[in-house]
Amino acid sequence: MEDASACPAGDANGFPGDYVDEIARAWDRERPGTPTASIGVITRIWRIGKILSDERRRTLARLGIDAATLDLLSTLRRSGEPYRLTAGEIAARTLVSAGAVSQRVTRAEREGLVTRRRSGGDGRHSYVTLTATGHALIERSVDDLLRHEDSLLSALTSEQRDELATLLRVLSSSLA
Repeated sequence: MEDASACPAGDANGFPGDYVDEIARAWDRERPGTPTASIGVITRIWRIGKILSDERRRTLARLGIDAATLDLLSTLRRSGEPYRLTAGEIAARTLVSAGAVSQRVTRAEREGLVTRRRSGGDGRHSYVTLTATGHALIERSVDDLLRHEDSLLSALTSEQRDELATLLRVLSSSLA
C-alpha cells in the first residue's frame, strides 16, 4: 500500500492528504480541465472495498468458511425458523443468479450444511433448509466476523458510522 505520508496536503477540513488526493492532483496537473471530483469518492470506495474484501477473505479462511457459503447460510439463518427458503427466494435475497444458488446449495448439501427438498404439491419448488451442522457453523462464524469488521471501523465515531451508512445508502439506491 502507498505511503499516505508522502501526500502531506490535506483537505479543507484539515484532514491529512492520502494517495487518492495525489491521484487527483496529478490528473489536475497533467490534464487541466479533466473532471476529477469523483476521484475523492469513487477511488476511495474502490480502495476501501478491496481492503475490506481482503480482510473478509482472511477472516473467513480463519473461520473455515468461504464467502459463498457464508452468504447462503446467513440468508437461511436470518429468515427465521424453520430456516427454510426456496432457491428463488435465496437468489432474490443474495442478488446472485439461480444457477449460482444451485451450485452453492449443492456444495453446502454435500458438506451437510443444508438439505434440499422438493415441495409436496406440484414439486416445482425446491426448499433449502439449514441443518444443525450448518446452523452451528453460521452461529460461530457470524459473531467472530462481525466483531472483526466492527473493529475495522474503530477510527469512526458512532455518529460518523451512522452518517457514512446514510450517505452510502443514498449512493447505493441511486446506482441500483
